Amino acid sequence: MARRKKVYEGKAKILYEGPEPGTLIQYFKDDGGLVVANAQPAQGQTEGKGVLNNRLSEFFMSGLNSIGVPTHFIRRLNMREQLVRMAEIVPVEVVVRNFAAGEMSRRLGIPEGTPLPRPIVEYYYKDDKLGSPMVSEEHVIAFGWASQQDLDDMIALALRVNDFLSGVMLGVGIRLADFRIEVGRIWEGDYMRLIVADEISPDSCRLWDMRGNEGADGQVREPGPLPDVYTELARRLGVLPSNVTHALKPTLIN
Repeated sequence: MARRKKVYEGKAKILYEGPEPGTLIQYFKDDGGLVVANAQPAQGQTEGKGVLNNRLSEFFMSGLNSIGVPTHFIRRLNMREQLVRMAEIVPVEVVVRNFAAGEMSRRLGIPEGTPLPRPIVEYYYKDDKLGSPMVSEEHVIAFGWASQQDLDDMIALALRVNDFLSGVMLGVGIRLADFRIEVGRIWEGDYMRLIVADEISPDSCRLWDMRGNEGADGQVREPGPLPDVYTELARRLGVLPSNVTHALKPTLIN
């Protein structure tokens, strides 16, 4: 499919005009890495990352669509591109945390790996120049980034995504500590609804390996970061392209 006008280019993806009104072609680059709330992007290029993220995001978005969670994903076009619905992105990243880690552990003094009493939803203003600062519901509503109804719907979407991802990951021996999603607005006639947009990949998740944690002394270790996260996750989920066999470094929510 011939590409048309470039609409947007970020650290990890390029968006082009789609073949039909209301569609875009999303191209996954090898550049960048960490594109999640309050975290620093990886520098440089990692060969093959875009191919794996395209396959992984397809897997997760298709799964969400199949259980009635609306996403912008339509279909994968080739190794690096997928066709998606055009959406107005809400400038608030939604982070769901199941375990204390990273920035939450530092901010609240909770030991890394502590299970949280329930999934905690946080909001981060989507602005790379500001480092995507954490904001409250009051900020989101006061500055008009989203309405209270939008926030209620965003929480419902995020928690459904959490249930789905947690179950999928657990089934392949991975603990989903936390993740980030972006939400978009689409219109169907006069009706507006919110959908999961952007991508779901290791760039936006913190994943801990639950396999092989027994040490030389026979003691079971706490789950740790998934080694070679892109390749290993694709392998366990059965979506590893046959021509991508090298290992890639993990990137995590901060």
